[in-house]
Parts: sequence; C-alpha cells; structure tokens
Amino acid sequence: MLTNDIQTKIISSLDFDPWYNLALEEHLLHTVKENEVILYLWQNQNTVVIGSNQNSWKECKCKDLEKDNGKLARRLSGGGAVFHDLGNLNFTFITTKPLYNLEKQLQVILNAVQKEGINAHPSGRNDLEIDGKKFSGNAFYSSRNLTYHHGTILVDVDMSKLGLYLQVSKEKIKAKGIDSVQARVVNLKSLNENITIDSIKNKLKESFKELYGGSCEESIFSKDNCSIDTLYEKYSSWDWIYGESPAFDITLEKRFTWGNIEIALSLKKSIIKKAVVYSDAMNNDLILRIGNSLQETAFDMIKICEKFKTLSNNLEEEKIIEDICGWLLA
Repeated sequence: MLTNDIQTKIISSLDFDPWYNLALEEHLLHTVKENEVILYLWQNQNTVVIGSNQNSWKECKCKDLEKDNGKLARRLSGGGAVFHDLGNLNFTFITTKPLYNLEKQLQVILNAVQKEGINAHPSGRNDLEIDGKKFSGNAFYSSRNLTYHHGTILVDVDMSKLGLYLQVSKEKIKAKGIDSVQARVVNLKSLNENITIDSIKNKLKESFKELYGGSCEESIFSKDNCSIDTLYEKYSSWDWIYGESPAFDITLEKRFTWGNIEIALSLKKSIIKKAVVYSDAMNNDLILRIGNSLQETAFDMIKICEKFKTLSNNLEEEKIIEDICGWLLA
C-alpha cells in the first residue's frame, strides 16, 4: 500500500481519567479503518498503570495511591508498572498489522524530541533514552488484524512520586545496575527548560504529519462528546484492575532478562485446579497462554514443561519458554 493511500488521524483526549483514556484507546483500536493510522495523545492525572499480566498488589502501593486520590489502572499491553501525572504525555499509534511499523512510529517520537533540540535514541525494544536515561517507555498490543504501540514521554513528571507509589523489586533494580527507579529516568524539561506538554504535543503532530502524510484530520474527544460506557465500566471495575487474589498452595517466582514471572497454583490431589501467571514481560499473549495451559495438569515439572513447549509461535517465545523450563527443571 502506498503512503498516499493511507488515511491519518490525530485524536487528543481532554480527560485526565485513566479509565476513560484506556477505554477510548480500545474503542479507537476496534474502530480503526483498514488503511488508517491514528496518533492518539492523552494524559492521566496521579495514576499508576500496570501491565496486563501484573499483580496489582505487588506493583503498586495501592493504599497510599488511594489515600492521595490517585487511580490504579490496568492496560491491555504487557510490560511493567508506570506512574503518570500531568507532566507526562502518553501517545498511541493505532493501526492494522499491514501498516504497523515500529521503526517509523519511534521515529515520529525521536523527530519530535529533535525539534526541541534534544538528541535521543532507542534502547532495546521498548525504551527511548538520552545519555543512558529513559524518557519514554513503550509497550505493544495486538488482536487479530489490529495492533497498537503506546508509550510515555516524561516532560516534567514529579519524580518523587515514582518511589512513593511504585513497588519495584530489588531484583529488577539490581538487574539494571541502578540504585532506584528515579536514577534511570529523565524529564525532557531538565534538558531544555522551554519544553512544555503543549510544545512537545505540537512537535509530535508535526512529526507525524511529515512522516505519514495523509489528510491527518484532528479531533478532540472527552466524556462529553464520546461516550464509551461499556468499555469504561470494564477499565474501572475491580475485577479488571485487581483480578482474583485466591490463596494459592504454591508460588514460584523468578526474574529473567526478558522480565519477571510469578506462577501461582492451587492444587487438589497433585492436579493444578487454578493457575495465575503474573509477569511484566512484553509478550502478554504468551503469558496468558502459559497460565491457561496449566489447568488440570499434574503438578509434575516435566509434564508442565512438555505443555509449555507446545505454546511457542516464534523464536522469541521459544527462548522465553526455554528459560522458564530450565528454571523449573533445575
């Protein structure tokens, strides 16, 4: 498909409610056209957002957040927990799989930052950095032929809140060779005091239009002009945010280079009756498949690993399963 055939849209949310903004994100995913790329820009106020497979109680100091009138939200994508305030700008590229181009999407962000006089570069698969410090973390989701890539841009975030509400494991910090979560992130405003949310938003729009072209109509959404009650109920519900927290008989936990995994099991006569797998791995779909595969399986590591080995769809998933089985069989 030629670039000229692509339709483009820029959609901004005026609401700072994370449950509404995540509901709108999913609504846009399900309504995007086959030949369309949407850039969605949004902000959350005093919010912790966790990945699709994370354990809410382990990732967030929930009572402290609630006491300070903050909100906890769970997104569709994998990855780790993040703190959002109004010094942070979120972006989402929403499209169909044939038009999905991660390199091009990241270039929109990098070009926008360059327009503010700052040179940045990708780090690994899901971070953007300046001099070794992250200013943007990214995550990904796909369903059938639909996909999105979203992330944060730290402009002027209250860094003290990161340690106040996020419970980052010592193993994760140690693996990254740092002393605290604040030590590895940076606000753009600390590098250019003239940068604001509005200025970086305008630069993102310019960069998107330059790289994607198309008609690029702009729309502003809010609860007043875009009601998405069913999706809002989902994202604001206890079941979605916290999920079940039954008393498990066995819990196994390990950190790998691709992320942390915690396997919680309830047994009856050595048969797994319930399994929940928590993880901050980016591959949220594989984590779900691992959890589902454990139901009614004998609590035997060889048999469990035999099941796991049938789940991989690519080399990346094979490596993850190889790591997990190596740990369980050790």
